[in-house]
Amino acid sequence: MTQTTDSTEDGRAKVAELVDQARFCMLTTMTDDGRHVSRPMAVQGVEFDGDLWFFVDDGSDKVAQVRSHPQVNAAFDDGDHQAWTSISGAAEVVHDRAKMEELWSQPLEIWFSDGLDTPGIALLKVHAETAEYWEASRSRVKRLIGAVRAAVTGDPDKYPADNETTRLQP
Repeated sequence: MTQTTDSTEDGRAKVAELVDQARFCMLTTMTDDGRHVSRPMAVQGVEFDGDLWFFVDDGSDKVAQVRSHPQVNAAFDDGDHQAWTSISGAAEVVHDRAKMEELWSQPLEIWFSDGLDTPGIALLKVHAETAEYWEASRSRVKRLIGAVRAAVTGDPDKYPADNETTRLQP
């Protein structure tokens, strides 16, 4: 069953936990002709505080799309923990060397060979507005029994999972 809650510390903490566990998402932007485009991205930063940070190439299509249509979605899939999270918000391109230094990690050199001195390197900051998550029981037996119960009764609420929507911004 889906519940919608106001921004609470519990809701924000739950979303932070799920983002931290997943770390990778599909970031969806919109093209000028109204098509949605998704691509895998790695979230940077140690702690989710309502913003998601990604390193980007300032000349990339995703950056151009964000400049035209700042509303984006980041969808996280953490099958290991049976959890899925969808975060919607407004994105902006940020050129802040100090923030880049704070968020930089060695594996990023695969995409940015000159490190922080790579021409066109920038950050994409997503101001998370809402988050919806689904979290199922980690027990396969409970999930199987719940799936059978849901199928037999025709009531999807019998499946052992939580689904909640949290407003992260006022």
